Amino acid sequence: MLRKILIANRGEIACRIIRTCQAMGFATVAVFSDADKDALFVQLADEAVHLGNSDPAESYLNARKILDAAVRTGANAIHPGYGFLAENASFAYLVKASGLIFIGPPPEAIEAMGDKRYAKFLLRDVPLIPGYMGDDQSDAAFIAAAAEIGYPVMVKASAGGGGKGMRQVNHPDDLIDALAAAKREAQQAFGDNTLMLEKALLHPRHIEVQIFGDQEGNIIALGERECSIQRRHQKIVEETPSTALNPDLRQHICETAVSIGQQLGYYSAGTIEFLLDEDKHFYFMEMNTRLQVEHPVTEMVYDVDLVRWQLEVARGVTLYHLLGFPKSESLPVLPLVAAGHAIEVRVYAEDPAHHFLPVTGTVAHWQAPPLVRTDTGIQSGAVIGTHYDPMLVKIIAHGETRTEAIRRLDHALSRTQLLGLKNNLPFLRRVLMTDEHLAGIISTRFLDEHPELLPEPDTLDPLALIAAALAKQGYQTHWRNNPNRPVKHTFLQGQTTHAILIQPEKTGYRTTIGEAVASVEIVRIENGQFTLRVNGHQQRVTVIEAGNDHWWAHTLSGTYHLRWQNPLPLPIERAASEGSLRAPMTGQIVKIMVETGQEVKKGALLLILEAMKMEHRIEAPYDGTVEALRYQVGNVVQADEILLALQPSSAAKSE
Repeated sequence: MLRKILIANRGEIACRIIRTCQAMGFATVAVFSDADKDALFVQLADEAVHLGNSDPAESYLNARKILDAAVRTGANAIHPGYGFLAENASFAYLVKASGLIFIGPPPEAIEAMGDKRYAKFLLRDVPLIPGYMGDDQSDAAFIAAAAEIGYPVMVKASAGGGGKGMRQVNHPDDLIDALAAAKREAQQAFGDNTLMLEKALLHPRHIEVQIFGDQEGNIIALGERECSIQRRHQKIVEETPSTALNPDLRQHICETAVSIGQQLGYYSAGTIEFLLDEDKHFYFMEMNTRLQVEHPVTEMVYDVDLVRWQLEVARGVTLYHLLGFPKSESLPVLPLVAAGHAIEVRVYAEDPAHHFLPVTGTVAHWQAPPLVRTDTGIQSGAVIGTHYDPMLVKIIAHGETRTEAIRRLDHALSRTQLLGLKNNLPFLRRVLMTDEHLAGIISTRFLDEHPELLPEPDTLDPLALIAAALAKQGYQTHWRNNPNRPVKHTFLQGQTTHAILIQPEKTGYRTTIGEAVASVEIVRIENGQFTLRVNGHQQRVTVIEAGNDHWWAHTLSGTYHLRWQNPLPLPIERAASEGSLRAPMTGQIVKIMVETGQEVKKGALLLILEAMKMEHRIEAPYDGTVEALRYQVGNVVQADEILLALQPSSAAKSE
């Protein structure tokens, strides 16, 4: 019998599991690292145990510490969430050997599916993409295999997932570097650098099937999810049902998924992932033996709670009971009918315009949108560091039709307030509202074929500028009978300068932005959120200062980062850093591509920085000459430290 459940994870999934546990009447225990001591999931749990420092190996990947925490608190069950130890068969075996309940599938199934090469040898009657899964891991073996398969090919980590250790290679000249990078990334993320090759499909769709089994051998499918829109081979938009499947194809792919679960003696939640080609042929890719990040879209169209089902099945409840089916009948492959459409986006702390480089910082202000589902582990004041995945929030909308679900989601994103650090919210809105996405014409190459979606539009809502200037000034009216000189404020948005003049008046202010003059009244102010009436048009806006004159403003048009410009001259030490490239985050240098004195062109790869278990390219922002290298391969650098000095060329200076 379940009594107290320890969640061996962090962030939004820990919050998600805790809420269901508490709704069912189960006590919860959180575990946390130094970096997470003030995190929301720690506050939500009934108890929490400190594991160690922020290094995952010393905290969330340390199986012995997690088991000790369970014993210490009297927890008799462990839910692994997803990521970290969720698909670690050794951990699942250890939990069960310790007399605890593992809320997940049998360890044997985790072990069988944990090695992608072995999984494809093991399963019967499953369509597979042509590839190489040999034991010979030499470059020569991969070169020969790729030539036989034919380019393009996909390099994949055998123990991988989440896009780590994965590269598409279009030309033989690029294979060796791709193998080396994939091995480094796989070793860092999974402790196993074994690779495999697959033929790369040119415009595939990523279709996955949610299966669920009980401990009496019953397995069902809860439809499919479309997860084709990805960056770095990681999903960012997920929905159900898929626009690519007709009823017959849906039945076929779900039957295949259920058969895989049956071959494994599977129970609890699992996901079978397929690639669907342009001719509607599907191929098995991998199985995730855990709850999936995108499980909420399935929950919304089938009106189920998959975490609740996991807990029930872990204590011996059958699918017949959960579904209300009489035991005299056989369970159909698809026992439930989808109601409407659901779509989810993943909100990351990252910069889409710069290869989706992860971003660190503090969440100065967070406010979830109303009327949609929001799964998150953040709150205002949360610190986003370099130790863990930069996903912050999942926002999910449901509608009777796909069009309605997308409209509701876009509206929700416009009302989501995430201020203090760069994120992909504006980018997600651009993706959702493209004509192709609205028509359901998508593939895993969607973002490659739409590079125009990556750069941030160089626009600024005047309301954001007015509000930031008033916030800087203190919102106070200083009207006098004699005329006042207007106050000038200058802000930098990216590389664009915006100036505004503010003149106090009897009932408010007169503002001037370029040629545009407006009468502004402050209607209400409350905790940085206030209402302005601009030329009679009343609107709400949120303005937060995130330190050092960095201002963030949110309007219905978007979120804007503005840096107030001091009219006094720059300090000498700040001016001296011009022409230097700084580390965007804390990480380790794994490769340097240039040397002192070398001339480089804008966009040239300078070095590779490993952080958050992914490799990040540092490229030249302009033409120039490398004057000095500050670090060597293997060195760990802190965020904002100078990596190298790149002197701009004469042409770059004049631009």
